[in-house]
Amino acid sequence: MKYWLLKSEPDVWSIDQQIKVGAKGSIWDGVRNYQASNNLKKMKIGDICFFYHSNIGKEIVGTVKIIKEAFLDPTDKMKKFVAVKVKFEKKLKKPISLQKIKKIRELQQLPLIKQSRLSVMPIDSKSWKILNRLGNI
Repeated sequence: MKYWLLKSEPDVWSIDQQIKVGAKGSIWDGVRNYQASNNLKKMKIGDICFFYHSNIGKEIVGTVKIIKEAFLDPTDKMKKFVAVKVKFEKKLKKPISLQKIKKIRELQQLPLIKQSRLSVMPIDSKSWKILNRLGNI
């Protein structure tokens, strides 16, 4: 199993909307960056992703699980990009702000800090554990 972080603007798709969809899950679409799309292609069923509210909030708010691997994104008319399907797992008791993440020395290598515009990124297992502790998971 691998770990990831998915960014979404909460006024477009929030963790609460993800919760309402329930067990059937929802398509994670609209990714139009090649590096982020390549990360989607690497995801496997059962991989876990942090759900990050970008722009508004700038914080990790929960986790979702991959329930369908990469397929052509139905919103991409050019048929170049992929989507995955995710299902809600957990909502963090304590959201983890980007400001807090930036203060932790062991997390400085994260793409969330180094490549702030990237919307789909891998998270190494050591960082995953640190972030889980911060979020009281």
